[in-house]
Amino acid sequence: MSQQASLQRGLNTRHIRFLALGSAIGTGLFYGSATAIKLAGPSVLLAYIVCGIAIYIVMRALGEMAVKNPVSGSFSEYATQYIGPLAGFTTGWTYVFEMIIVALADITAFGIYMGFWYPDVPRWIWILSLIMFLGGINLIHVKVFGELEFWLSIVKVTAIVAMILGGFGLMFYGFHADHSSFVPGIQNLWIHEGFMPNGITGLVACLSVVVFAFGGIEIIGLTAGESQDPKKTIPRAINAVPVRILLFYVLTIFVLMSIFPWNQIGSQGSPFVQIFENLGIGSAATILNIVVITAAVSAINSDVFGAGRMLFGMANHGQAPKVFQKLSRNGVPWMTVVVMAGVLLVGVVLNYLIPENIFMIIASIATFATVWVWLMILLSQVAMRRKLSTAEIKALDFPIIGWPYAPAFAIVFLLFILAMIGYFPDSRPAIYVGAGWLALLWIAFNIWVKPKQNTVKVESELPDNLKLER
Repeated sequence: MSQQASLQRGLNTRHIRFLALGSAIGTGLFYGSATAIKLAGPSVLLAYIVCGIAIYIVMRALGEMAVKNPVSGSFSEYATQYIGPLAGFTTGWTYVFEMIIVALADITAFGIYMGFWYPDVPRWIWILSLIMFLGGINLIHVKVFGELEFWLSIVKVTAIVAMILGGFGLMFYGFHADHSSFVPGIQNLWIHEGFMPNGITGLVACLSVVVFAFGGIEIIGLTAGESQDPKKTIPRAINAVPVRILLFYVLTIFVLMSIFPWNQIGSQGSPFVQIFENLGIGSAATILNIVVITAAVSAINSDVFGAGRMLFGMANHGQAPKVFQKLSRNGVPWMTVVVMAGVLLVGVVLNYLIPENIFMIIASIATFATVWVWLMILLSQVAMRRKLSTAEIKALDFPIIGWPYAPAFAIVFLLFILAMIGYFPDSRPAIYVGAGWLALLWIAFNIWVKPKQNTVKVESELPDNLKLER
């Protein structure tokens, strides 16, 4: 049975749009934005815009391939087909690695958020409870998963829009708390040590943190195998990416830094909650904490889905253990869910052992994995274009914009991000971990995958009478 026939096509346009929101609008925005702001100050807005442009190009490259060939393995299969089996193997497993690391960051942030109400309860207790809950949700029919993700995303999208409107209200009416000396307004973007207080170095340093915030948006490509009409749903979801970036990232951070001085935004909990606490709006802080908890749960839910579907697609091509091909009666790859839940239990241990430092360690490693996956998506699209005839290129239903300059810009930008991760001491360990991870994948490929593929290739070249004898 084919991949597409095996998986249940229960996701519609509404599900896919909000699934991408669930994965991309989570911890990186609600919690990691504080780190980016501290590094670059108000100029972090430029970082979000530039990164947003590069990411939209990546998504258009993925969309071109996904609409042409909607499969479960998505960009792993495209890398295998257009670059080579080793490229597909490293891309798929690095994406799974990325989802695991990002989910670890998300469950860590979830524990921090719960500490806002219950500071005396150990963080790992909340994390363990969440893993059990989401593991159960992901074992249900994919349509139920899609509905849950839709409503979780609705909560945080509504809250972000309300916060933006409320922020503008604060600026226009000049409201400020009695105990504070600052006045909300756009002037806060430059009166506190300037627009770029830490110079170009601070702006460059924040890029890797900003990229981490966008990580997971590529999950749109993985939904192709379970989309009811991928030729319509995938383009619609991807074309909405620029609006999401402007609204949910750029405009949100703009409002945050306008209603509160950027240099007083710390990293103790979500900056969203901290800002409203300092404005003296206690109930708003409580409401926003509910929202950021919802965002974390939504993001983890998407991460488990993405990793599971990738493992399923790779298992169908012999690049992952066959056990990941097992489907429930509802068409859900249940073994991948069980394994992901088990891996996330590592987060319980990490939060018990090193609760203070784990977030930034995880974030830098996740950024390396994210950039690697995006690079392979772009390179796969370039390789595909080179194999297509002029007529086939004209027949593409959803071609990338700005070919060939847009992909070239995005590739150079992502290589620059990798260089900056290695340049700054705080993020440099991520390069070592990433290089070690790729080396392990190369060894694993040559030991377990390549010999099997060579055997299959030899058998396919045998005469029919010898195949029958075998």
